[in-house]
Amino acid sequence: MEKIKLGFAADHRGYELKEELIKYFKHHEKVLEVVDYGTDSKESCDYPDYAKLLGLEIQDKSIDFGVGICGSGIGISIALNKIKGVYCAKCNNALEARYTRLDNDTNAVAISSDTPLKEAIMIVETFVTTEFSNQERHIRRINKVKEIEGNNHD
Repeated sequence: MEKIKLGFAADHRGYELKEELIKYFKHHEKVLEVVDYGTDSKESCDYPDYAKLLGLEIQDKSIDFGVGICGSGIGISIALNKIKGVYCAKCNNALEARYTRLDNDTNAVAISSDTPLKEAIMIVETFVTTEFSNQERHIRRINKVKEIEGNNHD
């Protein structure tokens, strides 16, 4: 398995967890490079700004996977999913992270800032080390999602 480029983005509530995760994953055997897309402090800011920075880098394939962190993890997940080609799952545990990679081939994971560090590490580690299953039924479903994404439904 190749080493990956892993990007992180967070709002003010996710700043501390982001910093701890970056520290951990800079030394992970699976990770070639860690990229920090901000924020750089606990000063109040808006998660969509950082989701956009991270998501565009995923879209351009400048990084392989992204990790977004905000208070609930939900807002940054919604914002990431608005970027074409970014497929983000909000995960509460490592099992969800495993299934979103196996079944959905997601390229971003969102985490609540309230997630304990040990659990957050397990979520991200499982996410980046789990390969997509390539099962026909999952490919078919993913293609249907991409078809929805390609149509601009009003």
